[in-house]
Amino acid sequence: MRAIENALIGAGFCVWNRGYPSRSADIDWLAATAINDGLAFCDSQHAVRIHFVTHSLGGILVRQYLQDRSVENLGRIVMLSPPNQGSEIIDLLKDHPVFRFAVGPAGLQLGTGPDSLPLRLGTIPGEIGIITGNSSSDPWFSPSIPGEDDGKVSVAHAKLEEMTDFLVVDSGHTFIMRYRGVIAQILAFLQHGRFNREQGADAP
Repeated sequence: MRAIENALIGAGFCVWNRGYPSRSADIDWLAATAINDGLAFCDSQHAVRIHFVTHSLGGILVRQYLQDRSVENLGRIVMLSPPNQGSEIIDLLKDHPVFRFAVGPAGLQLGTGPDSLPLRLGTIPGEIGIITGNSSSDPWFSPSIPGEDDGKVSVAHAKLEEMTDFLVVDSGHTFIMRYRGVIAQILAFLQHGRFNREQGADAP
């Protein structure tokens, strides 16, 4: 996410960009811990509005956090490749020991079955822009995913009922945040509440 961080700082935003231990904790704990840390930083900077820019699991953390908590000065939310309706890859590999170790407790909650946490989440407030890819970065997984996909999440499963705007780009799941065009679209949404379809988003 460093390229996004640099672009946002260059556009005048104050940015908090930190990792979180996704392989050792579940989604509820990660959401409370990581987002509270970020909000504390924003408060220390006297932020007037707080925007979120997330990749993959990060979007689910924001949704989980906003289920029973509020952000008083909530701004806009941009999600990149979020498994908002779960991922069939979790269903396929959740019983494999190596995969379970690789994705950790949080990742195992992202399936599409009865245990899917994303499918149990309600709608959230705010203006939400979602960007996802339709070019598989993991072609060995794509046959298990219905329709267009980015190698881990289908285009259809990235959507939310309450989203404000939605954009599909020629990108895989893992590196979508590095595309210059995608970063430009993030800035467009944060600044104007809509993606700019005239400028495109597929430049590497």
